[in-house]
Parts: sequence; structure tokens; C-alpha cells
Amino acid sequence: MGNIKAIRSEADYNAALARIEALMDAEPATPEGDELDVLADLVEHYEEKHVSMGFPSPVAAIAFRLEQAGLAPRDLVPFIGSRAKVSEVLSGKRPLTMPMARALHEHLGIPAAVLLQQPGADFDTEIETLEWDRFPIKAMAKAGWIRRSRSLSAHPEELVRGLIEQAGGPTVACAALYRKSHQARANAKTDPYALKAWCWKVLGDANREKPSVTYRPGTVTLEFLRQLAQLSWLEEGPRLAKESLAKHGIPLVIVAHLPKTYLDGAALKLGDGTPVIGLTLRYDRLDNFWFCLLHELAHVGRHMDIDGQAAFVDDLSLRDVGGASDDPREAQADEWAEEALVPRATWESSAVREEPTAMSVINLANALKVHPAIVAGRIRHERRNYRLLSQFVGTGAVRQHFGIKS
Repeated sequence: MGNIKAIRSEADYNAALARIEALMDAEPATPEGDELDVLADLVEHYEEKHVSMGFPSPVAAIAFRLEQAGLAPRDLVPFIGSRAKVSEVLSGKRPLTMPMARALHEHLGIPAAVLLQQPGADFDTEIETLEWDRFPIKAMAKAGWIRRSRSLSAHPEELVRGLIEQAGGPTVACAALYRKSHQARANAKTDPYALKAWCWKVLGDANREKPSVTYRPGTVTLEFLRQLAQLSWLEEGPRLAKESLAKHGIPLVIVAHLPKTYLDGAALKLGDGTPVIGLTLRYDRLDNFWFCLLHELAHVGRHMDIDGQAAFVDDLSLRDVGGASDDPREAQADEWAEEALVPRATWESSAVREEPTAMSVINLANALKVHPAIVAGRIRHERRNYRLLSQFVGTGAVRQHFGIKS
């Protein structure tokens, strides 16, 4: 056995890893094999003191499992890929890939939390069924969601896994694995992989922008929405709405839609149950912004506070398509949004329904203390005439409030 000494510094640690690499092919019950075992123990002891999360390192965990099972490093070849890769992994020169980690977890029983160095982590079965090369990696990189590289298509799983971790990990991400039954108002032409990526990006941004106030279920009521709608009366209404929601523990996140998502907004949840409103602003108009915002918030108040597993993605252009959604929850969210913006009783008795003139729009908006775009948008939708009153809907007037170039 060589001259083995305690590991007390980073230099000692690196020297031990180098010696472990040199001994990778040592046979058990030989001097070299005994030296390998001792070095593995010393490395594990050192790493236990220097890994802040309280986990042994993946390398130490693998070495321990080999010793426990009476295996040699060459027995890792089926899981890691080759003797060279095994040597590089055990010496710390090559990080574990997700396929390697999954194989080590499944066949050697090493905890996922240790291999992934994340408390509570697991290899979720729903995540594992994803076809990683179907994600729109180039579009995601162009939008700045994932890092750019020359070989984007070569590592789709690792890139998307990074987005999943930002969203809160596999458990949270699974809530955004929307099936057709959950896509109450999602376009049939939607690319499900682009939609998943968008939802995870929204959740990741919400984690970074999470309000300091904790959301209280029951906060979002019809009266809450009415008060929020009156912020539209102010010049900085959209920005003030975001600030107001943050004060109640609800992050509002703006993330541009990806190609083939046909998306206006979503109501999602973070891992701790915080509701998140995501908007795309694909139509940069004030009438669309306010209706979409209140529609998603209505989902929070009417549905998500009751059903903790509920989540919603919406293409609001489908409101005009008969039979596009059989989910009554979409009609309920529409009802609250419309009532908060322009109460039914006021709407049905107003002159603007019969004579949608500029003056009637302004008069009703002034009476309700809401932006004229809201009244104009209601008329346009009711009449299915989207050329009517176009001067009032605030085209190009939303993104600027969030520092987004049109």
C-alpha cells in the first residue's frame, strides 16, 4: 500500500482523486485494491465536511456502493459507458449525465438526491417519458431561456433539465405536463413540448421574482378583481397591477410565447402553492391585457384555491369558437373577468351596446373608472367585429410598461 495521508486541503483532495484514477483497475484484496478502498473512504470523509448540502458527493456515494456490494470500478461500465468514462467520473473529471445518474439509481440503488445533489430529488417517471429532442431548443436558446452553444441539438435533455430545475424541479414541472383533458382552452395546433417549455420558463421566472408576501387562499374574489380593474384608469395601470398582485403574494410574469403555442396566458403554481399568472402579450393591446389578466386570476380564485392540482393555459381567441371548450371552468373565469371589468347590469342598460360611438365608449369608461379599451374590447367581442373602435383598444400600449420592446 502506498504512502497514504489524511486529506486536509484542496491539494490533498485533488492528489487523492488522481491516485484513485490510477488505481481504477486494481483487483480487490490486493495491496492496490486496499489502497483504493482507503482513499475512497478518505475522499468521502473530506467531502462530507465540504459539501454544504450535507450529502456525500456522487463520487463518494458510488465508491461506497461499490465497496458495499463487493464490486469493482469496471462493473460500472454498463451504467456509465466505458472504462475511460468510469475513470473520469470517479476522478471528478467528468460530471454525471442524467442517463448515468438514472442508471446508477436504478441498478445500484444510490439515492437520486445524492446523485443530483438536491434534497428531495427523484427521477420522476413522467419526466422520464419525455422525448427531449422534441423541445424547440433553438427557439428557446434564441429567446435566452437556455444557454447558447454550438451543439444545442446534442444535449437537449441537459438543457431542458436546467429549465425544469429553475421551475422548481421535476415534481413542480410535472404539474405543467398538460394533457388534452387539462388544456381546456388550448389550441389544437399547439406544440405540447413548446407549451411545457413556456410553462417551466414562467415558473422559473416566478421563482426568481417571488414576492416577499405569502399568498393567502381566498384573496382573489370578484371584488378583488373589480379593484384591480380600476387600475386600468391610471396611465401606469399594467405596471401598477403587477405591483398590486405582488403585495398579495401573486407573481405576474411576462414571457413571450414560443412558435406553435398560440397562447395568451396561464394560471400555474409554484412548489409551495404560490399561484403564478403568466402572460405572453402576444397581442399588445390594453383590452386583451386586462381581460386575460382577470381571466387567469379568476381561475385562481374560483378553481385553484379549491383544487390544489388545477392549472390552466389559455388561448383566448378560442372564446369566439363555438364548442371549443366544454370545461365549465373557462366560462366561469370569463364570467368573473367580464363582471369585474364591466358589470352585467351596467352593460345591459348602457347606450354603448346600441350605439357604439366614441362618445358612448368614453362616457361608460368614465362612469366605471376603467380604461376605454375595456369598453371597446367588450363591444368588439360581443359583435365579433374587431375592426370596430380600434382606436380605443390601446394597440402597442402594454409591453412598454414591462420594459419590453414591441
